[in-house]
Amino acid sequence: MFESRYISIRIHKPAEAVYAFAKDPESFPKWAAGLASGLTRDGERWVAHGPGGDVRVRFSPDNPYGVLDHWVTQPDGTELYMPLRVVANGEGAEVGMVLYRPPTLYDDAAYDRDAAAVARDLARLKALLEA
Repeated sequence: MFESRYISIRIHKPAEAVYAFAKDPESFPKWAAGLASGLTRDGERWVAHGPGGDVRVRFSPDNPYGVLDHWVTQPDGTELYMPLRVVANGEGAEVGMVLYRPPTLYDDAAYDRDAAAVARDLARLKALLEA
């Protein structure tokens, strides 16, 4: 089992509206800095071009449960699972992600940086949707 952190934010928009925006892979570069270079469709997967090389991203299918999970395959073939959810919170929504820490991938400082990056991404999503 991996160490994990749950990172979440409340968004003052209905969960259905948050999910409708966030489920589109083409919306991810608008709020997820790791995919800011954009995504190119490659069959059922998407490719993001980054400084460390191309990564492949596979997204969960459209669903009525708010599941936005995605899997990122690094250039070396390592696949990272990113569980991401939108859940109703009264008239708004809670968006949360579990950030896993594979022991061979992160030292403490890198894990802290990635957790901070996820928090910034969720804050960007909130700002976009509440604007």
